[in-house]
Order: sequence, then structure tokens, then C-alpha cells
Amino acid sequence: MVDAKLTHEEQMMARAINNATKARPRCMPNPWVGAVLVSSDGQVFDGFTQEFGGEHAETVCLNEAGEKAQGATLFVTLEPCSHIGKTGPCVERIIESRISRVVIGMKDPDHQVYGEGIKSLQNAGIDVVAGVLETLVSDQLAPYVHHRKTGRPYVVLKIATTLDGKVAAPDGSSQWITGPEARREGHKLRAYSDAICVGKGTVISDNPQLTVRDWMPDDGIHQNLDPRRVVLGKVPTEAAVHPCYEFTGDLFGLLEELGGDGVLQLLVEGGASTYKAFHDLGLVNEYQLFLAPAFMGGSDGVNIFSGDSTQEISDLWRGRIQDVAELGKDIKVTVVPEHN
Repeated sequence: MVDAKLTHEEQMMARAINNATKARPRCMPNPWVGAVLVSSDGQVFDGFTQEFGGEHAETVCLNEAGEKAQGATLFVTLEPCSHIGKTGPCVERIIESRISRVVIGMKDPDHQVYGEGIKSLQNAGIDVVAGVLETLVSDQLAPYVHHRKTGRPYVVLKIATTLDGKVAAPDGSSQWITGPEARREGHKLRAYSDAICVGKGTVISDNPQLTVRDWMPDDGIHQNLDPRRVVLGKVPTEAAVHPCYEFTGDLFGLLEELGGDGVLQLLVEGGASTYKAFHDLGLVNEYQLFLAPAFMGGSDGVNIFSGDSTQEISDLWRGRIQDVAELGKDIKVTVVPEHN
């Protein structure tokens, strides 16, 4: 249901944001962009970024609208591209279609685009409005925005834990702390990530495949959605995680390398020492904690973070809760650093 308090522009941008949710993960590593075209007689056409190498959201709308695009208003979550990539520049198609007005959620932080798409549209006599529901769009595109601004992937720590903060039993076993709904959400998170990382200890104790098996997009189209696999350290040749990249350098170097290779989002799935390493270096952009209504009891279970704790309450790491969701009997809590 559309919020009646929103202006018409905001309502259409909210619709475009919703369209963008249909693009991911198939469009990756392109940004997941949504669009809406409203013709001069009030007809509405929807679009979102297609599979990598396919049409962008704006072009999908223009193709659907045909001659109805003339004199229409186009709403798009991200500034239309003005450079040649896998497809031609969207601004050229928009100009050729004789669109009258373009409403943009946010400027594209990519240095090849930033402001240039808007400038090209304005030079062609098209009225442009930018910054409509910008915060919502920026949040939706957070991995893409972070990558374009820093050159490094957006890092998500995915943590399945008991209510008393244990991620594994004293014998090292951790399957399964959470229920099937939470595990399905975890596999969706894998599909939404370009790469997944674990420490060698996790491989040795759990022998995970780190593939997407329990989730698929609503369209039901079968496609390999597995992220590339990264292991911190060397693991046995018979490990199920192979083929994988066995990395032995520092984490800053890993992020620089993955970012340079086009990885927008890196999912870190354990174990406790790996979580601790990313956390202590301040490299985490988002923590997704899957909380099971269970207690391990005692103090000999494996904590979320291994190693020494903060010694004083005044030195606690503090973030903010961004979202809380029920997943069957479990709860997913999304936490981001306060500076995000």
C-alpha cells in the first residue's frame, strides 16, 4: 500500500525502489536499479536491471512504453549511465525517446558517471530532479555505493548464535544452531554476495560447501548463484569448499584485491577468530545475527568473537540496530556501525 503522506514523486520513486528488489542477485555485479515510466496520459510502465549484460532498468521501461515515452516522466533510483559498458549509455536512449522529465533517487558514485548523466540530460533540454528518497535508495544500494567510494567490498558478518552468544559447542560442532527458515535466509545472503569468506578452522571442523542450495529467486529460474569462495589459510585438498581461493595475506590486502576484481559484497561466515579479525580492524559494514531461542549454558562454548574481550564497559563497541525480523522460531538482527 502506498503511503498517502508521500508526494506523487516520492510514491513513484518508492515503486521504483520496490522494482529494484527484483533485480538482485541476477544483475550482479551491476547495481540493482529500479525504474518507473509514467506517460503523459497516466499509463505506468515498470522496469529493473536485467541479468548482467542485459538491459538496464531505464531501457526496460522505454522498451515497454514505446511511443508512450514521448513527453513522459521517468523515475529511476540511480542516475542513468552516460558511458559505454556491456550496453550503450542509458542517457542516449532516454534522449532519443523524447522523455520530458527524469526524477532520480541518487547520483551514481561511480567516477565515470557522477553528475555526467544528469548533465547530459539537462543539455538535451530534459528537466531533471535528483535526490528523491535518496536515503532509501542509498541504503538499498549500500554495497555498490561503498565499493565505488572505497574500492573495497561491503563486508557482511553472518553469525548464527544462541541467546548466550555461542556459535559452536565445546567440541566445535555448530550445525545447526538455527532453524530452516534462518538457514534459507542465510543462503539468500550468499546469493546476494559476490564472494564468501571463512577461516580454515571452519573448513576443517564443518567441511562446508558454501554454496546456494536452500534459496532461489521468486522467478524460479535455475541459475548458478554461488559466490566465489575464499578461505583464510590452506585447507585439505579433499575439502568440499574447493575450488576456492586460499588467501594467506592481511585482510586489507584481501579486500583491495577482491574490490579490484569487482566484488561488491563479501560475506564472512566464520569462525570466531575470523569474525574477530574483521571486527577488530573495523572492516565490517554490517552484522547479521541469526539468534536462536537457545542457550548453550556455561562458559566453555565458542563465543562469537575469540580472544580477549574489551576490559572496560566504557570501551564497548556500539552500533545501531537497523532491522529486526522473525524467521520461524529465530530472529534476525541487523546491526551497523554507528558511523554508517
